[in-house]
Amino acid sequence: VELSCIIKSTVTPDPRIEWKKIRDGDTSYVFFDNKMQGDFVTRAEILSRTSLVIKNTTRMDTATYRCEVAAPSDTKTIDEINIQLTVQ
Repeated sequence: VELSCIIKSTVTPDPRIEWKKIRDGDTSYVFFDNKMQGDFVTRAEILSRTSLVIKNTTRMDTATYRCEVAAPSDTKTIDEINIQLTVQ
């Protein structure tokens, strides 16, 4: 599955991008400090600098995924998008 976090424009040369998984009130990192975290290390990757691709999804991947972008040189220094993923 591919979850897209599209950055339209930024003047910050290298904005910080993080992906988090929120499930049952618990938040965990998926992509942090430019690396995959936890069990995503072996089955996920970042495409085009922002999109998260999760391979071999299971029902345990059902959650809200939050993409957070921090661009300190921009007028809007931080933004986020929540994507609800349901694996049947």
